[in-house]
Amino acid sequence: MKRSEKHLNRMFRKKAGRKRKDPVQSRNKPYAIVSYMFVAIFISLVGWLVYFNLVKSEEFINSPYNTRQDTFADRVIRGSILSSEGEVLAATQTAEDGSEYRYYPYGSMFAHVVGYDSYGKSGLESEANFHLLNSHAFFLEQMKNEFMNEKNKGDNVVSTLSVKLQTAAYNALGDRKGAVVAMEPSTGKILAMVSRSDFDPNYLEENWDYLASDEENSSLLNRATQGQYPPGSVFKIVTALGYLRQHGTVEGFSHDCQGEITKQGHTITDYDHIAHGPVDLRSAFAYSCNSAFVEIGVQMGGRALRQAGESLLFNKKLPLTMDYKSSVLSVDGKSVVPLMMQTSIGQGDTLVSPMHMAMMVSAIANQGTLMRPYLIDRVENYSGDQVKKYMPDAYRELIPSSEASVLAGLMKEVVDYGTAASLGGQGYTVAGKTGSAEYGEGEIKDSHSWFVGYSNVEDPDLVVSVIIEGGGSGSESAVPVAGQIFNSYYY
Repeated sequence: MKRSEKHLNRMFRKKAGRKRKDPVQSRNKPYAIVSYMFVAIFISLVGWLVYFNLVKSEEFINSPYNTRQDTFADRVIRGSILSSEGEVLAATQTAEDGSEYRYYPYGSMFAHVVGYDSYGKSGLESEANFHLLNSHAFFLEQMKNEFMNEKNKGDNVVSTLSVKLQTAAYNALGDRKGAVVAMEPSTGKILAMVSRSDFDPNYLEENWDYLASDEENSSLLNRATQGQYPPGSVFKIVTALGYLRQHGTVEGFSHDCQGEITKQGHTITDYDHIAHGPVDLRSAFAYSCNSAFVEIGVQMGGRALRQAGESLLFNKKLPLTMDYKSSVLSVDGKSVVPLMMQTSIGQGDTLVSPMHMAMMVSAIANQGTLMRPYLIDRVENYSGDQVKKYMPDAYRELIPSSEASVLAGLMKEVVDYGTAASLGGQGYTVAGKTGSAEYGEGEIKDSHSWFVGYSNVEDPDLVVSVIIEGGGSGSESAVPVAGQIFNSYYY
């Protein structure tokens, strides 16, 4: 009897310990889920608003399609754009009738990089629009101007551009179509950017219809960032990188150059049919021997060459804040021999901009790491007080420092005894690569003239990228332009 009582007591305690389901709680569960969802949506919206205001608002305000800009201009006098030394590159002036207009003291010299502020915006006028239409004048002064219904003075943007280098590059190009980019490899500062044909932004309104329809000169196009050119022999930097990765060294290669090479019925000639004779990879690079690099490229294959190119940002987005065209490299593991022959020497379907070439060489000069190129050094209010400072920023390592060192050595020999030897013997050292890129249809072809390189090889100071449309060989046209820019930098 006692055992039965104990057993019943245990059963009752067990049942009493069980939680009974609350019917009210069961009915409220769907409402709780919905409530959590609304809380999550609310938090997401708050997060987006914070992100938009801190990160994206400037981009939207800078958009030429955003009519909010007109509101800014109604109460702020657009600020000035200055060079790194403080010279005025763009400023707002007032006409006799009281209307405001932009004045560009250097005319066409900075036309593309500084840009214009009518018929839309371009260049720094677009990139810095948010800053130029904001005012950080003393708050009491702003309050007074608001009370008097007068405009506040907008902030000034101090660029990284050097008038001295820009003038040298502009004059060196002369009347020839082409582009120049000069930048610091260790910081990413763009010191000069010239594009020709050009235009005078002071007379843009009068000449707009002509400029917008002139396909022959494409004067509104910034060739430095938006021009797409066959790279010619400057692409041999990429081909050499592919060989280095396959073999672990650039030693051991040999080729007997006869001035041309034929494979599967397709013939590639060297410039002026020059036969270089026996060459290794170093001398082939220095003399820009086409037949040797055709041999290298065909043996390497399209897949390896594409991988080398894409590590240097071909077929990739570029870390640029300005408008640009991406570079194109079309070979892959299925590419036929004739296309590989062409692509190995920078012909075929390959296209690149002078800005991209400057970035490639900057990474090589900076031990493989690319610094983000930038044009704005700082923002100041009209009294000169600093509002915002832009600092150098590493984009990422494009290639290991060991590979960069080998490529730098090859480029040094181009100046020591190769196709850019005229840049030697100065008070500074130079490493670089020349190029002659064929273009045109049928039998009638011409060549663009290329040079890319950097100065002070042991501790690089300046990268220069030059293209001259129809300029012939790189040695004849682009190298002298680069030489004038280097001389202007040092002397």
